[in-house]
Amino acid sequence: MSDAVDFEDYLKSLGRLTSHVDPTVSTPEAERIVEATGSLGGLLDTDLTGLAAWVRDNPNDVPVLGLAVGLSQEKLKNALRDHFDTSGWHGLARTQPVELVTWLDAEFDLVRMLRTQMERTYTFADILVARAGTRATATRAGASGRRIEDEIEDIARDLGLNYTTRSRFAGRNGRTAPADLIVGDPNSADIVVAAKGFDSTGSKLTDAVREIEEMAEVRLPTQLVLAVIDGIGWKSRQSDLRRIHQLWATRQIDGMYTLVTLDRFRTDVAEFARLRRLIS
Repeated sequence: MSDAVDFEDYLKSLGRLTSHVDPTVSTPEAERIVEATGSLGGLLDTDLTGLAAWVRDNPNDVPVLGLAVGLSQEKLKNALRDHFDTSGWHGLARTQPVELVTWLDAEFDLVRMLRTQMERTYTFADILVARAGTRATATRAGASGRRIEDEIEDIARDLGLNYTTRSRFAGRNGRTAPADLIVGDPNSADIVVAAKGFDSTGSKLTDAVREIEEMAEVRLPTQLVLAVIDGIGWKSRQSDLRRIHQLWATRQIDGMYTLVTLDRFRTDVAEFARLRRLIS
């Protein structure tokens, strides 16, 4: 199996799982809603120079710009940490206002988004669209979490392995632990994989760490334990990510990958599967 890479190198390999969604794009529901402008028209200048001055003078209101491009405060924090290595928009607004608004414009099309929305008239129907958007965001978050599971399942299927998804496997002393992919009979598994992808932060990340620790605790010496972890949400929970990395560094688990290193994951799984004569 591959040796553990340096934690900072692993951290740099984390990427965003969810694509940015333009909140001004029409949907079947939104087609029935009248376009309009809101209060941003009276508050913000859509010129980058004016926006930079605005954020410098109003650092507490930077999340307003995030909302204008469809970012909740949590997603804004994670995106800032990913790009600026800090989630503190107050300090960025005071010390790097030009860099901040320039990045928002380059990454999320801030100026065009503001101009587009400032030319619209908002009605009660738009409140309903916003509420539906919250539900859609939750759906996309769930889909991003399943992306890694789908990727590793595709690899297992392509290699011709017999596998089970999202179940529990038996290990030492009859104890069981959860796994997102189990190769072989769950009662005598050969390979078990945790797939944990998060672009947002929260208790689910800590729960993911506990699950992987549980896998390491119950594993048999004959079982290969791997973890595929990605998403910029981990950058805001580095202590949790370090706990998993330490399991890899101390050989309590056998491998730790991101989406950009899935080729290595495929190679490691295939090599072990051949040694165990699971594939020819």
